[in-house]
Amino acid sequence: MSAKPNILILMVDQLNGTFFPDGPADWLHAPNLKALAERSTRFQNTYTASPLCAPGRASFMSGQLPSRTRVYDNAAEFSSDIPTYAHHLRRAGYYTCLSGKMHFVGPDQMHGFEDRLTTDIYPADFGWTPDYRKPGERIQWWYHNLGSVTGAGTAEISNQMEYDDEVANFAVQKLYQLSRGLDERPWSLTVSFTHPHDPYVARRQYMELYENCDALQPTEAAYAFDDYDAHSQRIMLANDYTAFNITEENIRRSRQAYFANISYLDEKFGQILKVLEDTRQADNTVILFVSDHGDMLGEKGLWFKMSFYEGSARVPLMISAPGMLPGLVTTPVSTIDVTPTLADIAGVSMDEVKPWTTGESLVPLGAGGKRESPVAMEYAAEGSYAPLVCLRSGEWKYNRCLLDPDQLFNLETDPQEKTNLADDVNYQSVLEGFRHQADQQWDLQAFDAQVRESQARRWVVYEALRSGEYYPWDYQPLQKASERYMRNHMDLNTLEENQRFPRGE
Repeated sequence: MSAKPNILILMVDQLNGTFFPDGPADWLHAPNLKALAERSTRFQNTYTASPLCAPGRASFMSGQLPSRTRVYDNAAEFSSDIPTYAHHLRRAGYYTCLSGKMHFVGPDQMHGFEDRLTTDIYPADFGWTPDYRKPGERIQWWYHNLGSVTGAGTAEISNQMEYDDEVANFAVQKLYQLSRGLDERPWSLTVSFTHPHDPYVARRQYMELYENCDALQPTEAAYAFDDYDAHSQRIMLANDYTAFNITEENIRRSRQAYFANISYLDEKFGQILKVLEDTRQADNTVILFVSDHGDMLGEKGLWFKMSFYEGSARVPLMISAPGMLPGLVTTPVSTIDVTPTLADIAGVSMDEVKPWTTGESLVPLGAGGKRESPVAMEYAAEGSYAPLVCLRSGEWKYNRCLLDPDQLFNLETDPQEKTNLADDVNYQSVLEGFRHQADQQWDLQAFDAQVRESQARRWVVYEALRSGEYYPWDYQPLQKASERYMRNHMDLNTLEENQRFPRGE
């Protein structure tokens, strides 16, 4: 490989990392991901910075937690002055391009990408702002509800399928374009899909792959409402759980469709990776596969994300890159480590923003090194009444919120997180150690005040901007039709030569 390899990022939405113990689980029909896993460093215990789309993605792109990006929820603006991996790579001479979802909120819909091939699937304005001033309020028109579970099943087309079909199509076209060598710069292409995010609807051909799957029932059944922790109760209320009767068949169909959509995505990955091979770009391309957050998928009776439980917070991460050994890494890591990792792989310095970036390069771990620093997570969006924070270190996970009792889980002896050890006298020294680390990292009262200020501002701005003529921030892809195929300001002979790959065969 050259000093600056090409970089292909394959991103998915809401993919539960527990189904990737060492690459895709054996029972998943995902041949392309399994082939990629064989040549990748596989990070078994990767955690999102925040278990929700927009905050998780802003952190993934910037290497910073939501308390620094100020992207607290799905309607918080991602500020243009925060460098992303696209900025770092572009500044170092890369061509940077996005096909698909990144859930940017605000008037800047590029954040360092030179090209964006599709619009986003979700809105870019402040309309999805939660409100801590009204604890318990359920905003009916956009909050999650369990209709995704009761309505699970098959369809030939859906809103999300239409989107992901387009994302893959544009990515394939872009790889063909890049292969022609008309731009000599190294490239970074991010291809970001919206599946397997709910609603749990899949095409029949993929559903049939899982008709007799042994994983169609959760490992742990639902609890009685009063037996849940306080935050899980808030999530259930936000999801309007009392309005739906969830049957065993609903659960099976939802999980079947979810797994089916993993196979649907795997086929898309196969198309993209085949073009990479066919155009002779594979040998000089780093490939990174990741999700923004997970999905509880009925474990403990919980659905979607929004919590620090493993199904919601843990994501798959695989990297095929020079200097990183194929194999399994069990050390806990974070999605905020992606940006410094990409910079490290590409030989790009982040020194100028290093004091404000909390992520760490994964290249040393991928080369057999060690790492001791804990993984941090934050959540301050719908279903919460105050910010929640989490530290994951070794076998331990520690959760804190000023409204709730502390939680301490040993994931080695209790992988289902059933037993909170925070009140166990045998683990008080462990608990105090985590409390001290949390005190060093967070001022939760100040964090709460920042979130409330942001929410209040956005409610005013959103109402004002929806009064009178509305100017949307949603990205409008520019299709330069007059620069495609053959036009009369072009030389036909030059055009045909340039657009052919390979030439002279």
